[in-house]
Amino acid sequence: MNTARIREKLHHFIDTMEDKKAAAVYMLFADEIDTDQQRKNLVIAEREKYLKGEGKSFAWDDVKQMALKKEKRHAI
Repeated sequence: MNTARIREKLHHFIDTMEDKKAAAVYMLFADEIDTDQQRKNLVIAEREKYLKGEGKSFAWDDVKQMALKKEKRHAI
């Protein structure tokens, strides 16, 4: 079965399923569907690491130099 047919069948299934099943399917894929929440979680995690003094952080001048010098871009 080709991808277009699979998508068509999935759309039909989703459009006609019971509310409980729709909620269950959504829960299975919520992380992939809600990319805004993924971004927020990533920012929060990085902030927590920063506040704990973990991970890498750079001074503005270092960041500027890395942006200007191609060979240093991969240093991060």
